[in-house]
Amino acid sequence: MLRMTAGEVCRAVGGRLIAGDSEGLITHISLDSRTVSDGDLFVPIIGERVDAHDFIGQVIKSGAAAVFTSRHKSREEINAFPETAAAWIAVEDTRGALQALGSFLRSQIAIPLVGITGSVGKTTTREMTAAALSAGFSVYKTPGNSNSQVGVPITLAQIPDEAQIGVIELGMSEPGELGRIARVARVDCALITNIGLAHIEQLGSQENILREKLCIQEGMPEDGILFLNGDDPLLRQVKIPGRRVLYYGMGENCDVRGENLRLEEGLPVFDAVCFGQRIPMKLSVMGSHMVLNALAALAVAARFGVDLEAAAGKLSQYEGYKGRQQILRTGGVTIIDDSYNASPASMKAALEVLSSLTGCERKIAVLADMRELGPEAPRLHQEVGEFAARHSIDIFVLYGELAAEIGRGAGEACLREGFAAPEIRRCESLGEVDAWLDTHVGAGDAVLFKGSNSMGLSKAAAHLTEKACMPPAGGGISREKEDNGR
Repeated sequence: MLRMTAGEVCRAVGGRLIAGDSEGLITHISLDSRTVSDGDLFVPIIGERVDAHDFIGQVIKSGAAAVFTSRHKSREEINAFPETAAAWIAVEDTRGALQALGSFLRSQIAIPLVGITGSVGKTTTREMTAAALSAGFSVYKTPGNSNSQVGVPITLAQIPDEAQIGVIELGMSEPGELGRIARVARVDCALITNIGLAHIEQLGSQENILREKLCIQEGMPEDGILFLNGDDPLLRQVKIPGRRVLYYGMGENCDVRGENLRLEEGLPVFDAVCFGQRIPMKLSVMGSHMVLNALAALAVAARFGVDLEAAAGKLSQYEGYKGRQQILRTGGVTIIDDSYNASPASMKAALEVLSSLTGCERKIAVLADMRELGPEAPRLHQEVGEFAARHSIDIFVLYGELAAEIGRGAGEACLREGFAAPEIRRCESLGEVDAWLDTHVGAGDAVLFKGSNSMGLSKAAAHLTEKACMPPAGGGISREKEDNGR
């Protein structure tokens, strides 16, 4: 847990103290001027539209213990600000200084850190790995989505003294970012979930994405293990001289593998074969793709000597993460909130979950654009539609220009292969999505929400959840109302 004086922070990042108290105690790092309080170090990030240096005066009034600044070089330049004991630390680049502080903090952390990256499933795998490790350790894990080049240093600063192991998620949004983060985190072992199409717009090809993801090893010790998805066509070909690689998946080539997989009401039931030990498992999260996440978690737990049956027990209790295949049954409606993000693979997996549900009168897929897929985006959306056409979805509610291609792909597949055509409704706004849900969804329906986070489908999922939770007299969902709206 961060506990440094302003002077110590200044020396750690190679900055200059141009004003304030060098003995002021810093216990937290903040990037958000609206939430700064006593003991905080405020790091103003210069963005495309906003330079957070503009809010330094505000955070000083809020009690910040220290601020980084790349705009101010001397005491004279800050005379216009209110007199304060806050330490002003001049640095060349605030983002770089934050990473330097994160790297210093990492050097003070004695517990092992497990790094997780990949195109799809990072957060769920992080959560499941933490769950499996919790059978033998006090675990700290990345909070929320703090997996970026500014989020990871803050994550390192928040590791509590009582933690015995950490599970750190590492993401990327631009070329070279993952390597920079990895050199800060310096994880003891690393796991890559898959090589998909997320960020292909920036990186150009899956091969380039693979090279970027493998940068998670930068700063990892020579004896650190790399855990790879052995079912991924690119990852299973990875050979790194001098690096121990363990594979997990459903294939015979995997060191930790799943066998005898079946779905019971959408929930995976399977045998996990982990280094010769066979463990029957049933997950509480829906979809066959969740098996890979569980196997990854078991592989890491085995590496750190956790009893595998105890780890499997923890995994069986895991019920998902907000916005990622959260299942809610209320007011007679089954709501699958998988709205946090989307790729072609994860959208197909979500549609498979919806299709697997039994006892539903209708299966409704509310789908929005998948972003960052580059010039192949229309074709990839059409492929999702073709996949959906073979999985008995009754209604598609499509929000966004690219999502419309899902409807096109589904319609063409139905004509070509003789499937019954689903009902397709296009919406131009989230308000229109909400209005459709209000008048058309009824008791007995199952509704999936899936799209890129920037499309905001989480708001539509929350709207339907709130509506379904109300008693019918208060405007909630009832079969009578739904029937009249058809």
